Amino acid sequence: MVCASSKGLGFGCADALAAEGVNLVVNARSAGPLGEAAEQLRRHGVEAREVVGSVTDPSVRAALLDAAPQVDILVTNAGGPPPGDFRDWDEDAWLGALRQNMLTAVELIRATVDDMASRGFGRVVNITSGSVKAPIANLGLSNGARSGLTGFVAGVARQPQLASANVTLNNLLPGKFATDRIRETAGVAPGEELPVPEGIPAGRYGDPAEFGAACAYLCSEQASYITGQNLLLDGGAYPGTF
Repeated sequence: MVCASSKGLGFGCADALAAEGVNLVVNARSAGPLGEAAEQLRRHGVEAREVVGSVTDPSVRAALLDAAPQVDILVTNAGGPPPGDFRDWDEDAWLGALRQNMLTAVELIRATVDDMASRGFGRVVNITSGSVKAPIANLGLSNGARSGLTGFVAGVARQPQLASANVTLNNLLPGKFATDRIRETAGVAPGEELPVPEGIPAGRYGDPAEFGAACAYLCSEQASYITGQNLLLDGGAYPGTF
């Protein structure tokens, strides 16, 4: 099950998993882009079931679980809340951010990991943000909600009944990737070259396919000894040692 997977990083993850022969349930808010993505995924010779709607909606989550009665791999993903000044955010704004970037993932994890443990295999990968490691001043809603998810995963991943049953939970922290969102922010039309970003030693934006490859690795049998970790993919932008 790969949430918010019609394009961008979510599609990169779904595509990498499909290339490894994984049958998928994919999700997005818009039927058109989701259908196009599913058709591309089926070219790998796998099944790709489509569930339209926002994953933050409980009824959509229920439909996702119905479409995939056995979830061996769960990739959580949702768009981030808007930037702004924390002085302008009321309780509703915070609750919305928590629902979007923490509680939705928690609910999907709660619904799937015990069944994974009973079968002796399970992988959970949460797409969070590089801002969890290096907070961005005007993204307080995202910083707070995603950090809450990070703390939750750190504890759950170390529960012996999960870790000893070959169920791992990890987070992928993207920096700047060449996605539609980055293009919109930079004012660059589809097909046009993105300008070389500042502050990234790699001298380029990341490719969603690279992100997907990292996701597929964390979902593999070879990564069974990796759990409760945060993998930062940012081309070297984060300047710290740890």
